[in-house]
Amino acid sequence: MPYKKKLELEGVIPATLISFNEDLSIDEQESRKHISFCAGTKGISAITVNGHSSEIHACNIEEQKRILNFSLDEVGDNVPIVNGVYSDGSIEAAKIAKMSDELGASALLCFPPQSMSMGGHLRPEMAVEHFKRIADVTDLPLICFNYPAAGNLSYPFDTLLKLFEEVGSIKAIKDWCNDPMLHEKHIRVFQNLNRPVNVLTTHSSWLMSSLVMGAKGLLSGAGSVIADLQVELFNTIKSNDLSNAKKINDSIFPLVQLFYKQPFLDMHNRMKETLVLLKRMDKAFVRPPLMKLPVEEIESLRTVIKKIDLSENYKFIDAAE
Repeated sequence: MPYKKKLELEGVIPATLISFNEDLSIDEQESRKHISFCAGTKGISAITVNGHSSEIHACNIEEQKRILNFSLDEVGDNVPIVNGVYSDGSIEAAKIAKMSDELGASALLCFPPQSMSMGGHLRPEMAVEHFKRIADVTDLPLICFNYPAAGNLSYPFDTLLKLFEEVGSIKAIKDWCNDPMLHEKHIRVFQNLNRPVNVLTTHSSWLMSSLVMGAKGLLSGAGSVIADLQVELFNTIKSNDLSNAKKINDSIFPLVQLFYKQPFLDMHNRMKETLVLLKRMDKAFVRPPLMKLPVEEIESLRTVIKKIDLSENYKFIDAAE
């Protein structure tokens, strides 16, 4: 078993995809190849498995355990692995957390229970209880996944402060509040607490703006495709080189405009199709209720991909060339 690696929850953390066969079983060989490619990106801090990008909603617990196991076997000696904890119940979430710790994960990405969508944001003690159940069974650093308020799965600002105060193993949030004003408040307040909590942005559709606000890192499904560009963007902004950051962002812009357009739920579907177009994945099957992209949408991705010079780190080239 790979040794757990000490992980500072900052920098670029790609969230990986999972390849499925035509019968929708897990294609372990293709998935390993993809995970190995992402983990080999120079400058990343870790990779994430069993997240939204790997269709965790459609994978049972045994499949999630298998994904973590072969990910650790493939890259766990070299790169820290963050494992998702996705469950509607806190007791089951604690079981997943304990299993992840025992297998060798280096940190846990904790999703909000879906049951909280019916008004849980009005009961902060529910969030505290959920995270305490997880923290009671593992000493691994926890990442609190913070959703947009519109879906009723977000943790309000005061609830987050209460969580950080009562659960000391929460070291970061994956911030998807989708509100620039609130996001900047998170960055300014949480990262300057007596016990700082790093903000890992997942606002990939406006990543440069988010990073300029001062986020300590990013945890993003788009990293399954463009982790190298994300590393460049993060480093240039960290060094206050905004001129070069703008150039890198110009390279990212056309792809993320396609990845994150409506319907939003197809974002990782589009990333998977992009990897096929880039010849990094053989096929792009997704599990229901997700469906294959329409042909015209795949062609839109192909049009953008044709403008990318792979030998120059995905920089966009002039069509006339």
